[in-house]
Amino acid sequence: MNQPPHTPSRPPFSLEGRSALVTGAGRGLGFEMAQSLAAAGADVVINGRDAGRLAAAAEAIRAATGREVGISAFDVADFGAGREAIAGIADRFGRLDILVNNVGARDRRPLKDFTPEEAGALIATDLVAPTLLAREAAEIMARHRHGRLIMVTSIAGHVANRHDPVYTAAKAGLTGLMRALAVDYARLGITSNAIAPGMFATQTNETLVRDAEFSAFVDIRVPLGRWGRPQEIGPAAVFLASDEASFVNGHVLVVDGGQTIRM
Repeated sequence: MNQPPHTPSRPPFSLEGRSALVTGAGRGLGFEMAQSLAAAGADVVINGRDAGRLAAAAEAIRAATGREVGISAFDVADFGAGREAIAGIADRFGRLDILVNNVGARDRRPLKDFTPEEAGALIATDLVAPTLLAREAAEIMARHRHGRLIMVTSIAGHVANRHDPVYTAAKAGLTGLMRALAVDYARLGITSNAIAPGMFATQTNETLVRDAEFSAFVDIRVPLGRWGRPQEIGPAAVFLASDEASFVNGHVLVVDGGQTIRM
């Protein structure tokens, strides 16, 4: 598959001819980003640990976009499996253009309550796994002098909350990784950027969404006065993956309704 030319006649934000891997895409924000990439024309492979959930998600994306969607069931913390998956995508499509590192685990507890093993496991999933997946993806991308590394961090990587130290540290580290790769890989035609979501009404946050007291806090804290809708994250991924973002490198695109800029 040859790299499609960037011409004025090409529709804006088209991802035709591109291939993408989105981790943690069986549901939630990962699913929405995968669906938006597919709708923009990319050949998308979605990842997760539950093959059944991935199959259902792929069918939903196929129904919504009319495009075939591949599935790749593996645990991102299994580095050998990740390497094999990325090699398989490159073999299937002849290239890998977009990696969305979306998987993130969270464990809200005071630092004193973590064992070294528990802290290490969380950091392995949230920081070490994206590091190694980006390394493998960049090797493929460099062959064609084109690539988009997109790290899904969190506003927790910029502002801290109580009893969330390890997750906050991992997401801040992921932001640092993104910036380092933006410098290291730019001359290879690979950009590296991040999306930092705020409070989204996903399945994971369903209990909080239904909590009247917490939703009242969201109303006060978020200038737009509401939770983010999951489908509002997808266009951010499309933009960063597109040719229109070809000079955007090392940037954190915060999608939080203005939460982090409010005193």
